[in-house]
Amino acid sequence: MSNHPYQKITNDRHFIINCYVEMLSRINETEIIQLIESNPEDFSVIENDTIPVKKLIQSLSIYFQLMTLVEENAATQYRRKMENEEKISSIRGSWGEAFQQWKDNGIQEDNMLAAIAKTTVIPVLTAHPTEAKRVTVIEIHRELYLLLVRRENTSFSKIEQNEIKEKIIHLLERWWRTGEIYLEKPTIRDERANTIHYLRKVFPNVLKKSDQQLIGSWIEMGLNPSKIKNPDNFPKIKFGSWVGGDRDGHPFVTPTITQETLLLHRKNALSLLKTYITTLASKLSVSAISNPVPFLLSEAIHKKAIALGDEGQNAIQRNPYEPWRQFVSLISVQLENTILGKNTDANAHYKSSKNLADDLRFLRTILNENGYKGLSEDLLFPIERAVHCFGFHLATLDIRQNSAFHDKAISQILKSNGEKDYDFEHWTEQKRIDFLNNLLENNAPISDITVSYGAEADNVLDCYRVVRNHINQFGSEGIGSFIVSMTRNLSDLLVVYLLMRETQLLNTNIKVVPLLETIEDLENGPHILNKFLQHPITKKRASLVTNTQEVMLGYSDSNKDGGTIASKWNLFKAEKNLAKIGKENNTDIYFFHGAGGTISRGGGKYHRFLESMPANTVNNAIKITVQGETIAQLFGNPLTATYNLNALASGVAKKSIESFLTENEGQFPMETMEYLAKKSFEHYRDFIDTPGFIEFYGKATCIDVLEKSKIGSRPARRTGTRTLNDLRAIPWVFSWNLSRITLTGWYGLGGALKKLKEEKPTEFEALKSTINDWTFFKFLMIQTETNLILSNVEMMKMYAALDENAAERTTFMDKILTDYHNGLTMIAELFGENAVTRRQGQYDNLTWRDHKLQILNRLHIKYLKEWRALIDDNSPEKEKMLTQLLSIINSLSSGLKNTG
Repeated sequence: MSNHPYQKITNDRHFIINCYVEMLSRINETEIIQLIESNPEDFSVIENDTIPVKKLIQSLSIYFQLMTLVEENAATQYRRKMENEEKISSIRGSWGEAFQQWKDNGIQEDNMLAAIAKTTVIPVLTAHPTEAKRVTVIEIHRELYLLLVRRENTSFSKIEQNEIKEKIIHLLERWWRTGEIYLEKPTIRDERANTIHYLRKVFPNVLKKSDQQLIGSWIEMGLNPSKIKNPDNFPKIKFGSWVGGDRDGHPFVTPTITQETLLLHRKNALSLLKTYITTLASKLSVSAISNPVPFLLSEAIHKKAIALGDEGQNAIQRNPYEPWRQFVSLISVQLENTILGKNTDANAHYKSSKNLADDLRFLRTILNENGYKGLSEDLLFPIERAVHCFGFHLATLDIRQNSAFHDKAISQILKSNGEKDYDFEHWTEQKRIDFLNNLLENNAPISDITVSYGAEADNVLDCYRVVRNHINQFGSEGIGSFIVSMTRNLSDLLVVYLLMRETQLLNTNIKVVPLLETIEDLENGPHILNKFLQHPITKKRASLVTNTQEVMLGYSDSNKDGGTIASKWNLFKAEKNLAKIGKENNTDIYFFHGAGGTISRGGGKYHRFLESMPANTVNNAIKITVQGETIAQLFGNPLTATYNLNALASGVAKKSIESFLTENEGQFPMETMEYLAKKSFEHYRDFIDTPGFIEFYGKATCIDVLEKSKIGSRPARRTGTRTLNDLRAIPWVFSWNLSRITLTGWYGLGGALKKLKEEKPTEFEALKSTINDWTFFKFLMIQTETNLILSNVEMMKMYAALDENAAERTTFMDKILTDYHNGLTMIAELFGENAVTRRQGQYDNLTWRDHKLQILNRLHIKYLKEWRALIDDNSPEKEKMLTQLLSIINSLSSGLKNTG
C-alpha cells in the first residue's frame, strides 16, 4: 500500500484532519467533529440544525484550506523528491528543465545567460471580488505551511515531531478563534493593505529564494559557476499593482486614493531597503587593520562624508577601522535622508534607486577586485537584486479607465468651453480622429486647472495631475501604464494622448496601452495597433518607451462573449497578428495577460500557459495579472511562490531561445482549429441567446447575491442594469462555478468536437494526432477537461430547480447536460483514454472535498430560497441572511479553489 502514488498525500491529509479534530475536541466542539468525520452520504446536518450555521460554514472553510495547504506541500515535496532521486531537469516549469533543453539543443552558455538577462517578468496584483481573506489569516496560513514543511524533516525525534504537531494544533485554534472574512465590504484601503503585505513581506523573500534556485540549478546542470554571479544578468523581476490605480467602473478609486497609494508604495519600498542596508552594515565587518584598504574606497568614503555633513562624520566615527562598514553606514545615512525628504542637497539624498544601485555596484566591484567575492555574493547580491526589483517604488501602479469614461470627459470639456458641437461620445470615428489630430498638432491647451468641467473630466484630469506631481517629486519609476479598457478604435488611444498633453505627461515614459477584451476587439486589435504605432506622436515618443509597446489582452470578456474555445483561439491568433504588426513597425510588442484564477479567465499552470503561446510572440517579457484569491494560492507560501515565479521567468527565457530554433507552426491543423472555434462560438451563442436565458441564469446561480457582495470593494456591474453586456466577467464566472455548472470553462466544446467528427472525420483524426505535440491545443483540452471534472451533475440539477419555470429549466439543462457529456466523451477520444484513468490526481483531490462541498451547496440553495422569499430588501432579517450567504460563498470558494 505504501507504494500507492497517493499514499503520502493521503497520510498527510489524515494527519492534518487528526490535528483539526484534536483541536476541536480540546475546545469541546463535538458536533463539528461529527461533521468533519461524517459519512460521504450523510447530509442530515443541514436538516436537523444541530450546528449553528456560522460554525458549520467556518469549520468547512478551514477544512478546505487545510486540504489546499496539504496539496501545496505535497507538490513541493514531490519536486524535492524529483531533485534528489531523479534529475533537477525533470521538474516541469523549472530552470533545470530549461537548462537541459538548451544543452540538448546545443545552446552556448553565453546565449543562455543572454536569454536570462533579457527576461522580464511583471506579476501585477489586483484585488477582485473573490478574495476575502484578512491579512491575519494569510499569515496563519504561512505559519501552518512552514510547520508542515518542517514536519517533512525525517531527522527529527518523536519528541520534536510531537512538538510540531502541538504547534499546529495551537495554530488551528488561533485560526478558529480569529474568523476569516470581511463581514463589512472591504474598502480600497483594506485591499491595498493586503496587496502591500505581499509586496513588502512576501515577495522580497521569494525573490531571494528564486535567485538561489536559479544559481543552484545552473551549477547542478554542470554549467560554469563563475558565470552566474552578476546580479545585473539575472531576470528582471518587477511587480505591479492595480489597487488604487484601476478606476474602470470603480467610483471609489479617487485621485486622492491614487496619490496615497503611490506614496505608500514609496514609503514601504524605502523601509524595505533601509532594513537590508542596516543588516548589511551589521555584517560587513572587514577590518582595515588586517586587510589593505583600496584607495578608491577611501576616496568614496571621504566624498560621501563631506556631502553628508555632521551625520556623515558621525557614521564614520562609529566604525573607525572598518572602511567597508563605514561606506555602507554612509549609504544608510543617505537613504535615511531620502526617507525623511531631506532633499535640498543633491548629494545628501538619493534622487532615484538607480543612484543607490550605482553605490552598491561600486561596493561589489571593490569587494570582488580585492578578493572578497564570497562576501559580495553572500551579503551584497540579494540587496542589489532587491534594489533592481523594488526600487524606491515597491511596485508600479497602472492607471486603468474605460474608453467611454474618457469620451464623456472630452464632451464635458468641450461643453464647458462653449462648443456647440460637444457630443464627442457620438461622433464618427473619422471626425474624432481629425479633431484629436488637430488639437495635438497645434499644442493649444483645451483645459484650465482652475475650471471644473464635470465629474468624469475632473476625475481623469485630477488623476493625471496626481501622476504628474508624483513624477515631479520622485521620478516615474513607480508609474505603470495608462490602460484603456474597451479599446475599440484608434481615437480611444489618441484621447489619452490629449489628456496627457493637457497634464504635461506626453514627454514622460508612460506607455498608453490598449486593452482588447471582446472577440471583436481581438479581431480588430492588429488594425488599431498598426494605426497607433504609425501615429506621429507614437513615433515621437518611441525612444521614451524604448521602442516597446505593451498590449493588454482580456481573457474574461472574450470568454463571456463567445465561450472558452472561441476566446482562447482568438487570443492565440491576436497574439500572432499583433506581434507581426509590431515587427513591421520596428517595435517590440509584449503582452499583458489579464488572466484570472479560473481556467475560463486564463488561469492554469504558468509553464503550460507560456508553452501554449504562439512562436515569436513573447519577446523576452510577460506581464500578467494575479487576481484575488490567486495571489494567496500562487504566492501565499514561500516554496510554492518560488516555483511559480521561476516557472514564469524560465518560461519566458525558454520562449526567447525557442525563437532562434526553427519551429514550424504551420504543421499544426490551424484551419481545423478555426472550424472548431467557429462551431463552438455558434453553439455557445445559441445557448446564451436562447429566450429566457437571463431569467434562468438569475435563478440557477447566486448572481443576485454577488451583486450585493461584501467580498470585494468593486461593484459587480459597470452600471446598475442587469444585462449580460454590463455584467462584469468575474462575477459571471464566479456565479456559474458556485452552482457547480462550470460551463464558462467548457460550454461549446462538446458540440463542436462532435460536429467536427461527424462532418469532417479526416480533420478530426488529424487534430487528434497532434494532441501531444501541439502545446496550445493540448493545454486547451486539459484546461477544459479540468472544468468538466469540477462540474457536478447532481448539484447542477439542484441549482437549476431554483428556476420554477419547468419548461425554461428543461430547455437550458438539456443543452448544458448534452454538452457536458459530449465534452467528456470527445476529449477522452482525443487522448485515447478517459479522464478518470488519466486524471487520477485531479479526481483524488476532488474526492477529499466533494462531500463537504455538497453540504455547502445544499445549504447555499436552502438560504438562497429563503433570502429570495423575503420581500423587503432593507429588512434586518434579509441583511443578516445575506451575510450568511456571503460566508457560504466564501467557504465554497475555498473548496473549489479557483472560482473567480
